[in-house]
Amino acid sequence: MLTRTPHDTWSQFLEFIEERCSAAEFENWFSAIHVVNSTSDEIHLEVPNIFVQEYILDNYKKDLAAFFPLKPNGDPAILFSVAEPKKKVNSTQAPLAEAPLPTPNVSGQSELKLNSFYTFNNFIEGPSNQFVKSAAIGVASRPGKSYNPLFIHGGVGLGKTHLLHGIGHYIRDNHKKLRVQCITTEGFINDLVDNLRNKSVDRMKRYYRSLDVLLVDDIQFLQSRLNFEEEFCNTFESLINQNKQIVITSDKPPGQLKLSERMIARMEWGLVANVGMPDLETRVAILQHKAEQRGFRIPQKVAFFIAEHIFHNVRQLEGAINRLSAYCRLMNLDATEEVVEKTLSELFQSNPQKRISVENILKSVSTMFDVRVSDLKSTSRSKEIAFPRQVAMYLAKELINDSLMKLASAFGGKTHSTLLHAWKKIAGQVEKDEMLRRQIDMARRNLEA
Repeated sequence: MLTRTPHDTWSQFLEFIEERCSAAEFENWFSAIHVVNSTSDEIHLEVPNIFVQEYILDNYKKDLAAFFPLKPNGDPAILFSVAEPKKKVNSTQAPLAEAPLPTPNVSGQSELKLNSFYTFNNFIEGPSNQFVKSAAIGVASRPGKSYNPLFIHGGVGLGKTHLLHGIGHYIRDNHKKLRVQCITTEGFINDLVDNLRNKSVDRMKRYYRSLDVLLVDDIQFLQSRLNFEEEFCNTFESLINQNKQIVITSDKPPGQLKLSERMIARMEWGLVANVGMPDLETRVAILQHKAEQRGFRIPQKVAFFIAEHIFHNVRQLEGAINRLSAYCRLMNLDATEEVVEKTLSELFQSNPQKRISVENILKSVSTMFDVRVSDLKSTSRSKEIAFPRQVAMYLAKELINDSLMKLASAFGGKTHSTLLHAWKKIAGQVEKDEMLRRQIDMARRNLEA
């Protein structure tokens, strides 16, 4: 029973948990939970999203039960509510295109230019991006102390730049004394060229290496530019050695970039996180969120119809809403499936089935569990390698219509009985482990996308 105020009890619980989990885990899952109110029989907590609620119930139910009242069934008597997203002033006028990132010129680098729309509150979460958003929030909450560097990769228009700017906004608002710079790789290259021309490279180096947080977009444009890569790598090492935070985005994971081994190794030091393609429900939420920002009503049935036909990236969804909104207002029509088909049919996409290979599965699993493909094919029996290998074997049997012997041989010459054992083990765990089920569902969607 609560013997003190709910805030005191919740504070005691947080102190207890903070000693038993990592700083990153605490920042990602507990720091944003707030006590709303309580009665003698129940406490009301506000969580930022449903994933946080599910995570703490899945992993800390016994601990919660030790601190808070219990229901007749033994569960902690906690009422959860999801925080309402903060509404922005003049949201209907939110910019549709990315605001240009700054190109420092040594004489005026202090101004941090960020897209005002790209904040964490405006980022729609789903299974494909919830992990990377949590990592971004962790980095923004404790720059240089959570994941450093944080490397975010994914396809075009999936939210990498949004998260990068979200980190910048959060740090600027909550860590006002920190020096932050957000720049594209092209901007960095142009800056270096200008300073070489003006013979002021030393001043440029001092500026970048005095930053507390460096946010770099589209690192893939550093490929095949050895001199610029060397200067960036030197800046990278200087900041990392000072425990300064670096966040990098790319359209590919580090290992697939045509950069030096030295540069790739440095980018893999911290956390590599993937932004996947949003699933159907997330796409619907994105459509409705963007329609609401424009003061445009779109029925859920119509949102599902659009989301089923446009799925490659978020920018295409935004473009669809812009076109549909303009057409309906000009023609004084309601948004119906017939109107959608008439105005957006040229944007509709087909989703051809591609052949899934064991190699694709190994790459997906290696990214998800942060291990190397070569380790998954090795004979290592350590838990850190064996479990991801079993997940990959499970996915191979589920998604590829080949013989067990052929599938097993692709895992470094394993036997079919090894693969079958792995499949049975993971199939059993999926029924009981919600987190594992989500990870496998995410991998399956990415492979089938």
